[in-house]
Amino acid sequence: MTIDRTAAKLRAKQLIRESQPSMLTAAIIYILLSALIGFLSLRLTGVDTATMNEMLQYASNGNSEAAMSLMTQTTPSAGASLIDTLLHLAISIVSVGFSLFVMNSVRRTEPALGNLLDGFGMFPRVLFLIILQTLFIFLWSLLFIIPGIIAAYRYSFAVYIMIDHPEMSAMDCLKESKRLTNGYKSQLFTLDLSFILWLLLTAIPVVGYIVQVYVTPYRESARVLYYDQIRTLQPDYVIQ
Repeated sequence: MTIDRTAAKLRAKQLIRESQPSMLTAAIIYILLSALIGFLSLRLTGVDTATMNEMLQYASNGNSEAAMSLMTQTTPSAGASLIDTLLHLAISIVSVGFSLFVMNSVRRTEPALGNLLDGFGMFPRVLFLIILQTLFIFLWSLLFIIPGIIAAYRYSFAVYIMIDHPEMSAMDCLKESKRLTNGYKSQLFTLDLSFILWLLLTAIPVVGYIVQVYVTPYRESARVLYYDQIRTLQPDYVIQ
């Protein structure tokens, strides 16, 4: 069955206008947290432009020993790398909370800004799901880029399923996502492709952050609407 993409996107825009609390407010909080974590990550593990230019200068002059020495000096410590990993994990958990907030807004089931932190209540399971999902997509990507993209869409509903069914294991959520997206991966890809101009705008300095405030809940709402419609077409949704 073909899902009406235009209708889903129009509905998503309507939900953004009507949602209480505002999806835009939730998006601002989510984006600010992401930006803050990105800044902290760069401070912990990043190499400044001057140092990078110096390394490139050494390398271009054939002084590989000096380049390697400088690289070793700027390599983050084990502690900094660990903190950086925890920071990125934290924003992944918050992204689950943002998905939960959008799902509640779409379904009008009492959304709250506190939903952004609800992912921490499922921390072990969310962590395992993220690890498995990343691993499977990576392994498929080794075959070539296209199998990796297909795998990303195959498991794209796993987080939604985990939110809907907290009793399910991470592996079962991935299996159920694979089943639900069967026959719909191309439609999900087309949906994402329809946001390409918005995503290009997000790359513009400063302006991009403003665009993200709108396009982040817009895109997520459309994906949740697709998920809800697809699961209603499955009479045996989630085999217990």
